[in-house]
Amino acid sequence: RFVFRMFVMTKTKKTLAKPNVKNIVLVDGVRTPFLLSGTSYSDLMPHDLGRGALQGLLNRTGVPKEIVDHIIYGIVIQEVKTSNVAREAALGAGFSDKTPAHTVTMACISSNQAMTSAVGLIAAGQCDVVVAGGVEFMSDVPIRHSRKMRKTMLSLNKAKTLGQRLSLLGSIRMGHLMPELPAVAEFSTAESMGHSADRLAAAFGVTRVEQDEYALRSHRLAKKAQDEGLLSDIISFQVPGKNIISADNGIRPTSMEQMGKLKPAFVKPHGTVTAANSSFLTDGASAVLIMSEEKALALGYKPKAYLRDFVYVSQDPKDQLLLGPTYATPKVLEKSGLTMEDIDVFEFHEAFAGQIVANLKAMDSDWFAQNCMGRKSKVGVPPMEKFNTWGGSLSLGHPFAATGCRLVTTVAHRLQKEGGQYGVVAACAAGGQVFLPKYTYAQLARADTEYSRGATVQVFLVHSFGLFSVHVLCMKMTMCKSVQKHF
Repeated sequence: RFVFRMFVMTKTKKTLAKPNVKNIVLVDGVRTPFLLSGTSYSDLMPHDLGRGALQGLLNRTGVPKEIVDHIIYGIVIQEVKTSNVAREAALGAGFSDKTPAHTVTMACISSNQAMTSAVGLIAAGQCDVVVAGGVEFMSDVPIRHSRKMRKTMLSLNKAKTLGQRLSLLGSIRMGHLMPELPAVAEFSTAESMGHSADRLAAAFGVTRVEQDEYALRSHRLAKKAQDEGLLSDIISFQVPGKNIISADNGIRPTSMEQMGKLKPAFVKPHGTVTAANSSFLTDGASAVLIMSEEKALALGYKPKAYLRDFVYVSQDPKDQLLLGPTYATPKVLEKSGLTMEDIDVFEFHEAFAGQIVANLKAMDSDWFAQNCMGRKSKVGVPPMEKFNTWGGSLSLGHPFAATGCRLVTTVAHRLQKEGGQYGVVAACAAGGQVFLPKYTYAQLARADTEYSRGATVQVFLVHSFGLFSVHVLCMKMTMCKSVQKHF
């Protein structure tokens, strides 16, 4: 999990500036519209969306391309033709071929890793101006031949005689032709994130109604923010030969009655996680401009936020895969000498409604803090009037590697609009990191607005495996039995 703190200066609260430490600022951030996979972006490639986000950032900020010292981009599902998508997107956007660019991957917190890498380069004095971002393209994921077929094809390439080639071709069986789809499960546990979310909801006593209510809240708030023009980080994207896309297309406020009709998506037939209360597979890209404060002011920019601190936390990828925000948030606050009451804006990545509600229950529990976290008292639950008030990943969409930049930019915009000073971002991610389903990451930022972002979750939805249903139903009885008894 990853948590990021941001800060906006006011006269009433302390600054988090540190002596002899360079101030690093968020100048601005943009993103393409986030679209359901298989819709208007379906004929593109990842670097096309990345290029669009980078060009949008250049147009929004007016930053001269030649002063950008480095470009860092995140991606989760890689296109094999563009292994360094950062470089291809940068060249396509018109950056100099002399500007270094590299790609990072850390599941759903990949763009968080891109941003903290940028912070590190600037703090170390290696760079003054860095562009960071992320892209995900789920409309066309790599599908491989089976391993047996791949071995046969490689051997064919090395065969020197016709006889050797015919022998290899004759060894091909129907099983060789079975394709390998991208994994939708944790490699270390063989469990999909949807199953983990279902088990987590069961352990914390999160009902189907609670999950549907939270998901409906996300869609309604996103629709309200969209109608009021608050999603100003979106830049229009021209699909070659087609129309111009200017808005997200996954925001669909409905009703509890309609949501209640959907069947469980992962644990069947008794699970509570459905397509309606899960984030959906999404195409999209994002980008942010990060500078040293000195450089930004010299160029005449008014930064939107100071990036102050961050924390990555790794958890058990099985039972704690989605609990990163609970573990990371107190660490980043204590590191900065702040409390939950000091935070004005909370933005948590919404992989699943059940994951959010379970984390809120864990954060509000003295028992969980004492027995599972080794703390004397509970973390504290964020007030809902400060929490994801412009919608979240459940409604806006979740292009895995692009979500982190959206979270950070949203916190900066909310802090400025609402007159807040501190913000926190948190997200869980695959592998048990928060940002990954195994990581927890917390970061603080300051810019006359302070924000924090947390762990991101890499989510593989939609697919449900019958064999896993029995497996997960059994594991429900073994996962955190003490937690189940308490909640």
